[in-house]
Amino acid sequence: MRSKCANPDVAFAQIAGRQHGIVTRQQLLGAGVGEAGVSRRVRAGRLYRVHQGVYAVGHPALSTPARWMAAVLACPGAVLSHRSAAVLWRLLEPRTEEIHVSVATTAGRRKRRGIQLHRPTRLGAEDVTRRRGIPVTTPTRTIADLRGAVPEGERRRAIRQAEVRGYGMGLEVAPTRSELEDLFLDLCRRQRFPAPEINVRVAGREVDFLWREHRLVAETDGYRYHRGSTAFEDDHDRDLDLRDAGFAVLRFTYRQVTADPERVARSIARELESVRGPDSAD
Repeated sequence: MRSKCANPDVAFAQIAGRQHGIVTRQQLLGAGVGEAGVSRRVRAGRLYRVHQGVYAVGHPALSTPARWMAAVLACPGAVLSHRSAAVLWRLLEPRTEEIHVSVATTAGRRKRRGIQLHRPTRLGAEDVTRRRGIPVTTPTRTIADLRGAVPEGERRRAIRQAEVRGYGMGLEVAPTRSELEDLFLDLCRRQRFPAPEINVRVAGREVDFLWREHRLVAETDGYRYHRGSTAFEDDHDRDLDLRDAGFAVLRFTYRQVTADPERVARSIARELESVRGPDSAD
C-alpha cells in the first residue's frame, strides 16, 4: 500500500525511525520510491544494503538493535530467537556471532549471511512478542530454545536473570551459587551420576555437593572464595570435621572441572562405587 505522505523520502524515513533505521525494499516501494529510485539512493549513499531487500537509511554503522531488526526483516515472518533473543531480554551478555532468528515455515530456505535461521515445528502467537519494536520470542520460549543451543551453565544463568527481572515464572534451576558450581553440576549430569544435594549442611558444616547415601562430599574451590591462608585453614578444618563424621571429601578447582573433567569424573565415580547407595544390588 502506498504511503499517504507526498514525499517518499519523508515517508520511508518515518518507517525507518520505527525500525532502528532499517527499511525493506517493499516498504520503500510502498512509500512511493520506485525500483530505479531505490538503486539511485543506494548509489548516492542514502541507502545501504544490509541484506537482500533490506537497507539501512543514512549510514552503514548499525547499532545492535538495527542488526537484529535487519535480520528479522530479511526473513519474512521471522522473530529474533535463541541467544540473540536472550541478549535482547538482557538475560545473557552480548558477543559477536551470527544473529539467531526463527520462522515457522519451510519456505525460503536460502541461507542469509550472518543469520542463523531456525525452523521450529511450532511457533505460536503465545511464543512471540515485541521488545524495543523488534519481533522476538518471549522470555519463556527463549530459554526453552537455549536448551542444547548453548552450554547448560549459560542457560542456567539466563534462567536466573529471567527470575531476577520477573520473567519466566515457574522455570526451575538448582540453587547453585556460582558458575563453577553450575559447571560441576553439568559434569555430574553428563556422567549420569546420582543427583547430589546442593549447598546443604552436614556434620555441622555447609558443603557444596553431598551424596548422603554414599557419604561423599564434593567441594568446588573457586580462587575468589578460597584464596589466602585463612580460607586455606578453614577449608582443611572443614575437611577434618567431615572425615571425622565418616564422609569422604573431594575438592576440585575451576581448572580441573573445566580442563580435565574426565579425571574429575573418574574420582567421583570411584567414591560413589566404593559405597553403594541403598538401591544398589548386593
